[in-house]
Amino acid sequence: MAIWRLFSDLELRDAKQSKFKSLHDCFTRELRPGARPLCMDPRVLVSPCDAIVGAMGHITDGTVLQAKGQPYRLQELLADPELVAYYANGWYVTLRLTAGMYHRFHAPADCRVERVTYLSGDTWNVNAAALRRVERLFCRNERATLRCRLIPSGQWVTLVPIAAILVASLRLHFLDLRLHLDYDGPQVIPCDHELKKGEEMGWFEHGSTIIVFAPAAMSFCDTVIEGQRIRMGQPLFHLHASQGEGRRASRQPI
Repeated sequence: MAIWRLFSDLELRDAKQSKFKSLHDCFTRELRPGARPLCMDPRVLVSPCDAIVGAMGHITDGTVLQAKGQPYRLQELLADPELVAYYANGWYVTLRLTAGMYHRFHAPADCRVERVTYLSGDTWNVNAAALRRVERLFCRNERATLRCRLIPSGQWVTLVPIAAILVASLRLHFLDLRLHLDYDGPQVIPCDHELKKGEEMGWFEHGSTIIVFAPAAMSFCDTVIEGQRIRMGQPLFHLHASQGEGRRASRQPI
């Protein structure tokens, strides 16, 4: 771990425990209580994880960007025509976890997970260089689509955890199985699990990426800027009072 710290941004002051049985135990560490204050405004969706904000913006004609000049089709990523139609004119943000970051992810709001779709695939590295070089990388890697219905608004927000090199495994607290490369995909797993804002959803076995999709009735919070760090619990999207407001293309302050 001392050597690991020389090559990463490993920070353990906020970890629940100070000693670990293995590097894997450290990768999947829990946080000490209160380490990530939540924005409790019911109109605000918070970041589900610690991350660096990557490509973000408006979904146009069913296409989003993994990096500048590297588009991909939403249908190829999600494999769900219903969600693709729902997020027409909506928003997306890419949250990239580095090796030293906290690797668990949490509910961005009070919600109910209605469906998990697992898609088997590769485990390409998801660092910035790979995203510029490998076309449609997110669509090629192993991933899961978590369809969540917000409480009480009823809108959908979707989280897509994406595996990467050394990360061919994903754990979800509300499913009694381990999602990994031995499963063929896509596999649709019906679900009906309610979560409170900030409640832990699951974890990666190492570091990777989560892409968050939000409908047009929301907008980015002003603090969300590409290239900057964000922590779990900090504001991510703002839910407007009406769908008419949410369709404005400009960013709205919280």
